Amino acid sequence: MEDAAKIKYCHGIPRGKNDKIDACRIAMYAERYNDCLQPYTASELIIQKLKNLSTERSMLVADRAKYQSQLKDQVDYMEHSIYIAKCNRVEGIINTFTDYIAQIDLEIKELINQAPVIAHQMDLLMSVDGVGERVALKMIMETDAFTSFTDPRKFCCHAGVVPFVYVSGSSQRSKNRVSNRADKSIKHLLHMAALSVSQVKNSPLKKYYDRKVEEGKNKMSVLNAVRAKLVTIMFAVIRTDAFFSRNYQNSLA
Repeated sequence: MEDAAKIKYCHGIPRGKNDKIDACRIAMYAERYNDCLQPYTASELIIQKLKNLSTERSMLVADRAKYQSQLKDQVDYMEHSIYIAKCNRVEGIINTFTDYIAQIDLEIKELINQAPVIAHQMDLLMSVDGVGERVALKMIMETDAFTSFTDPRKFCCHAGVVPFVYVSGSSQRSKNRVSNRADKSIKHLLHMAALSVSQVKNSPLKKYYDRKVEEGKNKMSVLNAVRAKLVTIMFAVIRTDAFFSRNYQNSLA
């Protein structure tokens, strides 16, 4: 398996598109880059189950939020009796979504308990300041229990938290910025984790955040750096098989 964007952008300036042309381009890509291709390795069955349940949960949470917003947005301009009647119907739908979400959460916990390796990785990741159950589970699913990604820098690029240089000659000198090509789901969770850890007292990352903001750095740039540091720390606790310590001192320091 290969990323469709790689195949699309390796053929110069494409003109026209249909199934026959696409098939020819895929065949040409496979022929030209045959020495660079790597066989696809399927995720373990338990990881696949977790991914399916997580996707279903995200869909239900998004649908529930749509109905919850109607209860808040329409109270001010809808006639009271009509609003009450609608609330009764909408609240029943919301309760149904909530019950299904709770069932999925229970199934996810049961699957994690059945896999000692994943359960141990969850404990290691959740020991990091700002990292909760959702972030830890998402990291395990995205990395296939830290087997498909072993380099935190590559994962930072995958998650869209790495700033890239945009310079051309003497005319273009834009600021470094993150690429739009990223997994937005993990990026969102990392952002929420960075916001959370920036409020944790005595956390090294909070001290780093406060110090950089006092130096005049842009808050979003500092938060992005915190996101990258969180990824590095999570990979480190998995690699060393040790819980996170705020007072950790590197032996080489």
